[in-house]
Amino acid sequence: MTKIFYVEDEPALGKIVKESLQSRKYEVIMADDGKIALSMFPESKPDICVLDIMLPKIDGYQLAKAIRQITPAMPIIFLTAKSQVEDVLKGFESGGNDYLKKPFSLEELIVRIENLLSLTKGQKQNGKQEIPFGKFVFYPNKFELMDPSGDTKRLSHKEAGILMMLIDKTNQTTERKDILLKLWGDDSYFNSRNLDVYITKLRDMLKSDPNIQIITIKGIGYYFSV
Repeated sequence: MTKIFYVEDEPALGKIVKESLQSRKYEVIMADDGKIALSMFPESKPDICVLDIMLPKIDGYQLAKAIRQITPAMPIIFLTAKSQVEDVLKGFESGGNDYLKKPFSLEELIVRIENLLSLTKGQKQNGKQEIPFGKFVFYPNKFELMDPSGDTKRLSHKEAGILMMLIDKTNQTTERKDILLKLWGDDSYFNSRNLDVYITKLRDMLKSDPNIQIITIKGIGYYFSV
């Protein structure tokens, strides 16, 4: 049973959505403010988060960032009455994978939940994990990348680690410092230059799909656009 972590401060809407999802055989864990939600999240172990943005105490943007710190690959859908471009961009930058404007239909929410889960959880094929993105397929357990032509390339440990971190934050920014600390253990100048080399290698590997880009955000890190 898919477990949904749902945070909504409008009692009437929250009750309707929760009961409707439960009637479709989803398990729903619900909170009505960001602070309570953050305290509940580590023990809840959901498959996906559905977060309202305008929450008391801790808003949805802050909550998503905190959830990303705990579980970097957690799928997150934002629910909001806001629709300005800057609000949408802020949602994606804070860790959201999708964005649903209120009022919404339950059917649309369910479609978005299922689509996002299928994209982020990866698939099992012949007992081995695979992660499709763009026209590529990444096999993290085998350190292999299959390109659009079907050819498979073996990646180094560092290449695979960097790619996994970028994929975990698809259409978001991954900070250089986070990559360096996780994969090298420190963010020294020497290691930083090594990271530049690996990023160049990954860009070369991915160039056969023009819809995939590793965009340098000067002074911050890399935006992985798919």
